[in-house]
Amino acid sequence: MALATRTDRKPSLTRTVWDSTVGKKAVMAVSGLIMLTYLAAHMFGNLKIFFGAGDFNGYAHWLRTVGEPFLHHAWALWIIRVVLVAAVVAHAVCAYQLSRRDIGARPEKYVHKRPRASYATRTMRWGGVILGLFIVWHILDLTTGTAHPGGFQPGHPYQNVIDTFSTWYGNTVYIVAMLALGLHVQHGFWSAAQTLGAGSAARDRILKTLANVLALVLTLGFISVPVAVMTGVVS
Repeated sequence: MALATRTDRKPSLTRTVWDSTVGKKAVMAVSGLIMLTYLAAHMFGNLKIFFGAGDFNGYAHWLRTVGEPFLHHAWALWIIRVVLVAAVVAHAVCAYQLSRRDIGARPEKYVHKRPRASYATRTMRWGGVILGLFIVWHILDLTTGTAHPGGFQPGHPYQNVIDTFSTWYGNTVYIVAMLALGLHVQHGFWSAAQTLGAGSAARDRILKTLANVLALVLTLGFISVPVAVMTGVVS
């Protein structure tokens, strides 16, 4: 007589966490904080453009030599890129799946109107789409040079930035994306704090203030570069 095979194997802990709504929100929170850390460092790096071509180009060169000689040339930069890509993909996949679950849980419209959410909350999904498209354009413009206006110059990021922000569409795309980023950070930081258990009645006001400050600083910091190029402060 043939032995019966077991088909009721329990899923792994990783799979259980991933499949749960709480697990997906936790992945979104952690990946979001990873991206937020990168954005803060990236903004401070961008602001070096105000100190001239030498400092800005030197900073870009330094990014490729971090960790030498322990790491080979540009390895640290590629590690950062891989971690960021993983964070972006995880964040986007979880956001999409949670959105589908939310829609599936209430396929019919509410009979009674729900309380009006904040503008940042209502634009989170579209903001995520805008930022995803911007990331692709930004890489093609200033990393690979594929979509760069004029002649892309490898190793001369200062001039490449000037070229991009000397066009009306370069400024428009960048500024719109940074405004979307500000709204995304404002709501996303608050949501991440709640998901990871940092929120409480005593800390809510502090967390909301911190979310607003982070969103404002990042938005103004990033937008200051194209504005400086447009006004001739950086040239």
